[in-house]
Amino acid sequence: MSRASTQAEGVRIAVIQARSRGGAADNWQSTCNQIRAAAGDGAQIICTQELFKTDYFCQTQGLEAFQHAEAIPGETTQDLQALAGELGVVLIASLFERVTAGLYYNTAVVIDADGRYLGKYRKQHIPQDPYFEEKFYFTPGDLGYPVWQTRFGTIGVLICWDQWYPEAARLMALAGAEIIFYPTAIGWLADEKADEGAAQHSAWETVQRGHAVANGCYIATANRVGVEGAIEFWGQSFIADPYGQVLQRASVAEETILYADCDLRALESTRQTWPFLRDRRIDSYANLQHRSLDPIALRSQSSTD
Repeated sequence: MSRASTQAEGVRIAVIQARSRGGAADNWQSTCNQIRAAAGDGAQIICTQELFKTDYFCQTQGLEAFQHAEAIPGETTQDLQALAGELGVVLIASLFERVTAGLYYNTAVVIDADGRYLGKYRKQHIPQDPYFEEKFYFTPGDLGYPVWQTRFGTIGVLICWDQWYPEAARLMALAGAEIIFYPTAIGWLADEKADEGAAQHSAWETVQRGHAVANGCYIATANRVGVEGAIEFWGQSFIADPYGQVLQRASVAEETILYADCDLRALESTRQTWPFLRDRRIDSYANLQHRSLDPIALRSQSSTD
C-alpha cells in the first residue's frame, strides 16, 4: 500500500482509498488496520470511503442487501468510538443505516478524538442510474447539512452524489465548515470508459475543486478502487485547498492512505482576500428554491422591479 503526504502546518487529515474484500468482517478489519496506520503516520482526522463495510451493492435491486443495514448509533458506531478514543483521532465512517423496517439511509457518522459520538449526516441527493440503483435502498436525508466542531477543526460531511451540488457545500461553509469530506463510490462502466471516462472524471474533480474555491475551505474525497460487478471504480481520491489546488491525488487502481496537512489558520486570510461569502447577493437568490423557472415570468418580474 502506497502512502502520499505533504508537510505543512496545521491539522493532518487522511482519506482511505481501498478495495472491497467482499465480506463485512474482512472489510471491517482491513479498514481498522488502515485507520491505525493513518493514525500512526500522524493523521488526526480520518475518513473512509462510502459504505466501507460492504461491496457497492447498489448495482442491482435485491432484498438481500438490506441485511447489511444497522442502527446508528449501534454496534459499529460503538466500535468506532472505542477505536477513535484509543488512537486520539476524529473518524468519519460511511454506513448503511436502518431506522425501522422499510426505512434506510446512506449515512456517515462523526466521532471525536475522545471517542464521543458527535452525530450523523444522511445523504441528501440519491442517484438512480444504471448500476447506481440507490433510490431502491436509500431515503433522502432528513437531517439537513450539519457541521461538527471536533478537537482538530470544524468539519462537514457530504456523500458521493452530494458532491455535484454547490448548494450543499455552501450551506456547510456558511455553518462554519473548514474541511468538507466526501466519502464516495464512483467509477466507470465498461461501455462508457473509452469515449467518456476522462471527461467524467475531470468533471467530478473539477466541480469539487470549485466548491473549495467558492467556499474558501478544504475538500477531501475518499473513493473506492477495484472492479465490482459492472463498475471499475476510478480511485483518484484527492484533497484540495481553498484555491482549488490538488494537494494530493491517489492513483486509479492502487489502495492508498492519502494525507495532507491543512492550515486552518490560513482560511481567514483566504476568505478576506476572496470575500465570496461577503459579496453574495442573498436578496436575489429566492428563485433557487424552485426546481425550474419560467423565463418569461422572470423577464416580466424584472421589468416591474
